[in-house]
Amino acid sequence: MNAEKNSRIASVDIFRSLTMLIMLWVNDFAGMSNTPHFLHHAAIDEDMLGFSDLVFPAFLFCVGMSIPFAVRNRYAKGDSHLQVLLHIASRTVALIVMGLFSMNSRAVEGGLPGPVTSLMTVAAYFLLWNVYPRKEGRSPWWTVVLKLSGAAVLIFLIVYKDLNAMPFKVGWWGILGLIGWSYLACALIYVFSQGDLKRIWIAWLATIALCVLNQLPFIPKDFSLRWIFLGFYPGGWTHVALVSSGVLASSLLAAGQENDGGRRIVRSMLALSAAMLALGFISHPVWIISKIQATPTWLFFSLSIFYALYALLYWIADVKGLTAWAKPVSPAGTATLTCYVMPSIWYAFQRLLGVHWPESLSSGVPGLCRSMAFAFAIIGLTWIFGKCRLKLKI
Repeated sequence: MNAEKNSRIASVDIFRSLTMLIMLWVNDFAGMSNTPHFLHHAAIDEDMLGFSDLVFPAFLFCVGMSIPFAVRNRYAKGDSHLQVLLHIASRTVALIVMGLFSMNSRAVEGGLPGPVTSLMTVAAYFLLWNVYPRKEGRSPWWTVVLKLSGAAVLIFLIVYKDLNAMPFKVGWWGILGLIGWSYLACALIYVFSQGDLKRIWIAWLATIALCVLNQLPFIPKDFSLRWIFLGFYPGGWTHVALVSSGVLASSLLAAGQENDGGRRIVRSMLALSAAMLALGFISHPVWIISKIQATPTWLFFSLSIFYALYALLYWIADVKGLTAWAKPVSPAGTATLTCYVMPSIWYAFQRLLGVHWPESLSSGVPGLCRSMAFAFAIIGLTWIFGKCRLKLKI
């Protein structure tokens, strides 16, 4: 879900790279003992914004920031309106498929162990969505064979698990599935708004309003007309609002790149940050801060942090041109999907080989440091995979 090279803004890639680095870190130390409570996810009924509770919304925000660049680049390449819509649909399907398979990756009792099914699933991803070489704008015939092989592996896993009393389930769609549904709504919004900033503002406010309306406590859950708030949309409107907030940020970038030293963009981001902070405090008496419940309060406080952080990154990277410091994590920003699935490979081999970290590196500060080293190792592996022409792109 990246913008093409010819229209990259450094701060967008850096924001995405840092988000992936932190995501790898928090996922690895999840459940680790003797670590500060504020680093972890809050419980479902706990009124707290844990550090880990910021990672998923940051990723959604990054997805939204990429949408305007990706859509504009496809039109610039000569794609028709229909081709752009089909591309959005194919991306959505890919994300939903990967989300559902990650959700159905458990081992089969008496059959294939979890690490094996996990490796088979990731291998199928690479067969289906690897960036294959093209000749004269066309893919070689053998790439079709590889893609069909990937689809066959996924179909096999569905049938195999179904025959072993583990039917394929939709459930909550998985992380990538939730991202896929939110991406679909916001990509369509951007396409049909034709990139017009006023329309994007209206659409953004609409997603915020739907997020709030769907969670108003004084409207009964069984109210027959609640459907008018579109609460049936998979994943809910809090996630869509996070993606649309990223779309708004990128649209403001496109509209505010006059030669004013970046001050207009920074002011816009800081103003949005302040507005979201105010809404967070206003809404707090009504809703707790909860990622699990996806409350509007969680949305507002998260967005306040993201807009302020992006203003800082934009000033550092795009105004001052200081980007070398982010180079060690850059593969996470340019090969994000590859980086996302890489831990599945690591953990699968770790379990198959029976390798465990020593107790001294499995808790407390040493454990947190080891998890950060792990995050950098995954980014390094992502870079190696890229050099070997293994890169996922949907």
